Amino acid sequence: MSSASSSAAAAVAAAAAATAPLPLDIILETLLSVVLFCLGLVLGSPALQPLRWRVWAGKIEREGGTEDVVGASGPVPVVNPFASLEARVGFWDVRAKRREFDEWVREKGAQVPS
Repeated sequence: MSSASSSAAAAVAAAAAATAPLPLDIILETLLSVVLFCLGLVLGSPALQPLRWRVWAGKIEREGGTEDVVGASGPVPVVNPFASLEARVGFWDVRAKRREFDEWVREKGAQVPS
């Protein structure tokens, strides 16, 4: 009978400990440290500038990369972060199609309407 009562008492004590709130000093210290951390990140970061996608993409294409991505036609040098998408089989290259169209128009002697 004593083992049953001690296990019941242990169960009651465990349930009470699981529902006990954290001490107020721990809660306040945690909140203060999170606020100070966020404030330090914001004040320590450089000034933000607007992102101009065209300038960014041109810079990526000019600088290129050093890795090679294996595509359908062999290794392709990385010139932008989306090179792995462009190297996949079935990718439709808009610039190449535009050049092909321009050549076709020149061959036919037709004028492109403006």
